[in-house]
Amino acid sequence: MRWKRTIQLLDVHCEGEIGKVAIGGVPKIPGNSIAEQLNYINTVDDSLRRFLCLEPRAAATGSVNLLLPAKRPEADAGFIILQADQAHASSGSNSICVTTALLESGIVEMKEPETVVVLDTAAGLVKATATCSDGRCEKVKLTMVPSFVHELDAEIDTPDWGRVRFDISYGGIFYALVDVEQIGTTIEKANARKLVDAGMALKDLINKTMPVVHPEIPEISGIAYVMFREREADGTIRTATTMWPGRIDRSPCGTGNSANLATLHARGKVKVGDTFRSRSIIGSQFEVGLEAETEVAGRKAIIPTITGRGWTFGLHQVALDPTDPLANGFAMTDTWGPQAGEIG
Repeated sequence: MRWKRTIQLLDVHCEGEIGKVAIGGVPKIPGNSIAEQLNYINTVDDSLRRFLCLEPRAAATGSVNLLLPAKRPEADAGFIILQADQAHASSGSNSICVTTALLESGIVEMKEPETVVVLDTAAGLVKATATCSDGRCEKVKLTMVPSFVHELDAEIDTPDWGRVRFDISYGGIFYALVDVEQIGTTIEKANARKLVDAGMALKDLINKTMPVVHPEIPEISGIAYVMFREREADGTIRTATTMWPGRIDRSPCGTGNSANLATLHARGKVKVGDTFRSRSIIGSQFEVGLEAETEVAGRKAIIPTITGRGWTFGLHQVALDPTDPLANGFAMTDTWGPQAGEIG
């Protein structure tokens, strides 16, 4: 075999959302920080992302987490989330996948009953406290990066749903948070296509008219996802984060719930010490908590916690033959959705 690139992937999912972890063969990525490395992938050379996230080596669902040496001395490992559209700065479900992979593979020594792993991300440090037993990572509690509201009750005119109200909030990446009844549906598996189509349309409209940049990390800009939300009778917040080019996060979404928690705090609906459940479109759950209040660039912010579970389910190697004419990857609208035409 004449492979010129081989990367070992540990298959992991967090509450149903696939977050494969590249644990071997990862090339050096230029940059003095994880944020600079993220920017390099997104603006200079995205060939590795395309290699790992597009067909024929990948499918429409899930992410690939690029495991990197930490840039901050207090961190155990760094990582960047690779997805079909671009590299992303932060993710709760992927942080749980990475923590589970580090501990169950032995890259970081597992200590029972609890192991603390510090992750270096483009958005900042994430503290992962893993509950461990019999060589297994049973659950992970994440202390997330500071989250804050950019704008409450923003509005935009749409051709399909009239005037839609939403919040713009940051939970490691920027979200537009939309109460789902405004688009005439509910968060159920049977409505996934309708939710995805609405989320993609709203994201495009909002990004065209309402630019947003993190006040301290310029590499993080723009609305990454639209997350639909609704409150169930038992108080659980049900979520559906819509992801380019056309799918829904199978987990309840850690960064999205962090962003939503910041809006609840800004409206006086939660206080330090409060916890609640968030449920995904497939019924899996996170526990969401408000650990502390803080500030980001002079604006009020919070420190959220996200608790969930990850499972390893396979190990495989991805390789590239130097003669392969499809090295750059492709996506088809039959499985990736209509937006796939934009990525070739």
